[in-house]
Amino acid sequence: MAHFAKLDDNNIVLEVIVINSDTIENLPFPDSEPIGIAFLTEWSNGYTNWKQTSYNSNFRKHYAGVGYSYDVSLEAFIAPKPYPSWLLNTNTCTWEAPVPYPDKDKDYIWDEETLNWIQE
Repeated sequence: MAHFAKLDDNNIVLEVIVINSDTIENLPFPDSEPIGIAFLTEWSNGYTNWKQTSYNSNFRKHYAGVGYSYDVSLEAFIAPKPYPSWLLNTNTCTWEAPVPYPDKDKDYIWDEETLNWIQE
């Protein structure tokens, strides 16, 4: 199976479509992508903004989810930003709090008002 994200004009994921591997001639990424896009463009009556995504996150950093964005320069799908203060780690394409998580053996929640972790 191959997975393709349908993107809006701002490269936000609208949905993820699964197509049969035979449709992409059982080719691996990136050779499979143009074949899948051609198929989906015809299938969707001309919609052309598709990007292949990896269910196992083997390429493009993360599996695309509805609401994720696709960053062209990073070649990555990025989850929605959880808090305004969090920063994007451009190596992992994940959001990180401005303060490190305090203790992995305890449960904390992020408090945006104080910009700190609060133990639950």
